[in-house]
Amino acid sequence: MTRKVADCRRTPSVAGCTLTITGEEEEVVRAAAEHAVSVHQHTDGPELRQMIRESLEDEKVPA
Repeated sequence: MTRKVADCRRTPSVAGCTLTITGEEEEVVRAAAEHAVSVHQHTDGPELRQMIRESLEDEKVPA
């Protein structure tokens, strides 16, 4: 299974956050949602999680 990456640097924010979360898709979505709520004051819910899921990228593994 390909690991997924959520990178806060790809979404501009007032906080200037640089956090990157890597893991299996469901782990990353859960952790990124918790981070978005606790650090960026978003409200958790299906819309936030869908937005996170759509922004995920495959982990690039060095050859």
